[in-house]
Amino acid sequence: MADRAAAGLRAAPRAVPASAAGPRGRVEFRDVFLAYEGHDEFAVEAISLAIEPGEFVAIVGPSGCGKSTFMKLASGLKPATRGEVVVDGQRVGGPLKIVGMAFQAPTLLPWRTTLDNVLLPLEIVEPYRSSFRRERVAYAARARALLATVGLAGYEQEFPWQLSGGMQQRASICRALVHEPEMLLLDEPFGALDAFTREELWCVLRDLWQAQRFTVILVTHDLREAVFLADTVYVMSRRPGRVVARRAVDLPRPRDLDVTYTDAFSGIVHELRDRIGAIRRT
Repeated sequence: MADRAAAGLRAAPRAVPASAAGPRGRVEFRDVFLAYEGHDEFAVEAISLAIEPGEFVAIVGPSGCGKSTFMKLASGLKPATRGEVVVDGQRVGGPLKIVGMAFQAPTLLPWRTTLDNVLLPLEIVEPYRSSFRRERVAYAARARALLATVGLAGYEQEFPWQLSGGMQQRASICRALVHEPEMLLLDEPFGALDAFTREELWCVLRDLWQAQRFTVILVTHDLREAVFLADTVYVMSRRPGRVVARRAVDLPRPRDLDVTYTDAFSGIVHELRDRIGAIRRT
């Protein structure tokens, strides 16, 4: 294992072969550039990669490198200026309904209970929206089961201000998953939490993913988090962001926190840190 962990970062692929169709949850970036309106320079450029269905991917890099922009492109919230993003064999032309999203701030609505916050996507996303009133009891049972999975059974009627930060983030992840999306996008979801709560939620997310195997794209500054959770880590350059390296995480699954104290784990983290350090110095 230590020998595998010592393997160096590989140069990122420059092109992804086009395909007419792909299995559900497959994401392709095909030579993607994005410039925000009113800006002459690109935020990200020449991004080409493929994410397989059920793959857990982490995106790391220096601040301002375009990690969050990558998420907006993957979700359809921002259209590519050049190139194309393809999900399930279809070019992305707008916000995707198959996506669940969670951010660093849980953004729970303060006037809604935990249960009602989790139910929110089912109220607004088709095909659930049109049947929400009729199927509310069944949907509430789904939300309760999801809350129980993350340790929030008994907190369904609490309001966000009655929950700790870690509990709010658990509820936020449940809200992102309640409509059973094919893809989960996570933008620094644990960055504001203390170290112990953060590691606890790594395990919550690990278990949810192991059970359902949705595709995950995680943006994070925490290299330990990336290596613990991901199958593949992509490293981005300084702005304009390019994918400059791809690192497969070949640590056996399922992983528990003990793996974070092994030489194999530390070796991968140090490789990524060295690569990002080199980028920052350039």
